[in-house]
Amino acid sequence: MAFFPKSSAVQNTCFITFLAFLLLLFLILLNFPALHTRSFQQAGSLSTSIQLPEKSALDNDHEPESVFHSPDVFELNYKEMIKRFKVYIYPDGDPNTFFQTPRKLTGKYASEGYFFQNIRESFFHTHDPKEADMFFIPLSCHKMRGKGTSYEKMALIVRGYVEMLIQKYPFWNRTLGADHFFVTCHDVGVRATENVTFLVKNSIRVVCSPSYNVGFIPHKDVALPQILQPFALPRGGDDIENRTILGFWAGHRNSRIRVVLARLWENDTVLSISNNRISRATGQLVYQKQFYRSKFCVCPGGSQVNSARIADSIHYACVPVILSDYYDLPFSDILDWRKFSIILREEDVGNLKTVLQEVTDEQYKALHCNLRRVQRHFEWHTPPIKYDAFHMVMYELWLRHHTVKYR
Repeated sequence: MAFFPKSSAVQNTCFITFLAFLLLLFLILLNFPALHTRSFQQAGSLSTSIQLPEKSALDNDHEPESVFHSPDVFELNYKEMIKRFKVYIYPDGDPNTFFQTPRKLTGKYASEGYFFQNIRESFFHTHDPKEADMFFIPLSCHKMRGKGTSYEKMALIVRGYVEMLIQKYPFWNRTLGADHFFVTCHDVGVRATENVTFLVKNSIRVVCSPSYNVGFIPHKDVALPQILQPFALPRGGDDIENRTILGFWAGHRNSRIRVVLARLWENDTVLSISNNRISRATGQLVYQKQFYRSKFCVCPGGSQVNSARIADSIHYACVPVILSDYYDLPFSDILDWRKFSIILREEDVGNLKTVLQEVTDEQYKALHCNLRRVQRHFEWHTPPIKYDAFHMVMYELWLRHHTVKYR
């Protein structure tokens, strides 16, 4: 009698193994075309490996969601965020010193200033910490910089302020700060907070210089786009026929990649590369107008991985060419940058002209069309408007709040 159950068990095991084998075979066959395509791309030229948009991207001009990784998921999550997401702003700190409000909404720190103002203007702001999903630590390194405070003193001020919040309120200790965030732009805020280990390790840093080889943690921290507003000229539009310059860059040589870029290409007759910013003496807004005339705008990293030139390129509808290793691009969890920009490794700068020349007219039209679709995501407004830079940053925070469990 004991023989039959054993035989039955063996038969069941064999049957399950057979089904598992069929399932594995099905998955291999299903993914074979993708594997084959990927292998072909890796074996092809450099311009093939950057995955330029195909013709289908051009045909879907009526679908604004095509620049998103997962348009349906984004739309559902965005609507849910608008309904539910709440942020509590700590009220502590003297606004006349280093807290609550940055100095201004212009210049290279504009993104920090706009966020501080937008969060208070928005419906995300709650005065009841019990209904908050996240907590905003409103320290402004921009103000510290404006008052000439040393980096060492900045770190002491930041540490003292956060320790005071921890002692005064119960919220940090519930998650060790995982549901807390602070916002700072340019390298000043990074240097002012990098020695406050418990803040950097536990809370979410929303920063303009998100280099993941020096402490930035992708999927925990958030890349803040550096946007110099107000823009000097209106948005670029459907103006491809006016773009007769293949590639453009003019700027200071304050990084290795910029030095190499200028040395290799500043005398080229096809690319417009200059190792200095265009002088205002040559005419009014000559630098900005050059964006309108160029197909591609080269965006090398400067003193940090980020560059305001990326947002300028997007605004003026000049397809950005990203030349900055270790840069976690803004909104990369949401937007597919390969559909509206070209991303190259710094070591490939010697192939820059070849890569750009290999982009077909059809591929460029697709890149340019998609670039115009994302322009609204790289603009600040006060009060904020739907899908602007503020809402995109809030969406990044919304994605991260789901990993926090404290109730």
